[in-house]
Amino acid sequence: MPLDLTFFLAAIPAVILVGLSKGGFGGAFALMGVPILALVVDPLQAAAIFLPILIVMDIVALWAWRNDNDRRTLLILLPGGIVGIALGWATSAYVSPNVLKFVIAVSTILFAARYFYQAWWPHAGGEAPPLPHRPVRATLWGTLSGYASFVAHAGGPPFQIYVLPLKLDPRAYTGASVRFFALVNAIKLIPYFALGALDAENLVASATLFPVALVATMLGAWIIRNLKTEVFYPLTYGLALVTGLKLLWDSLA
Repeated sequence: MPLDLTFFLAAIPAVILVGLSKGGFGGAFALMGVPILALVVDPLQAAAIFLPILIVMDIVALWAWRNDNDRRTLLILLPGGIVGIALGWATSAYVSPNVLKFVIAVSTILFAARYFYQAWWPHAGGEAPPLPHRPVRATLWGTLSGYASFVAHAGGPPFQIYVLPLKLDPRAYTGASVRFFALVNAIKLIPYFALGALDAENLVASATLFPVALVATMLGAWIIRNLKTEVFYPLTYGLALVTGLKLLWDSLA
């Protein structure tokens, strides 16, 4: 794989989009990264190149959001996330990523559409009140998030389906999200190394993109810190809807 102009013309925009997402700007941008990079390299190689970049982005995001978190949300979702990664490793040879993307896409589209219906449609009763934590649902969506993250790099929508209805403070939401996916990505390194996906060639390609990852992640964090709550949630639900449509397109295409 030559690291030529063609590679960087695809890789730099892809990393910028994922970096904005990792900084807290929503999962829709993150889903664009691997498909854009896959225009110039094999899709599996694109996913492998991105994992070390995601780790670097996670470190930056953890520093940027070091003072913001919702500890209970993180702790209630993390066990399911770990189980999901283990299931993904055990069944990756048997489950089609496209089937998983389709299921997540439909769930996310319905989830986001319900929010906009309640918020904007006349006589719909307005926005729903915040929901309490529900351990069974947290385990279900946490497991699906970990599984989707391992199999298809699409763990964001299941996380959002559980966490957004809690209506946390935007900073607490972003801090919990950053910590959850930082831990998920760190754990994913083990099976990725075991599967031989992180070879020297892919690691060199990842390293050349680290500076872009750093800048993009900090920019995403800065944008989110300056958003008001009344803007944050409609924007986040809107990006979730875009994410669902993107996953639906990928699964059907």
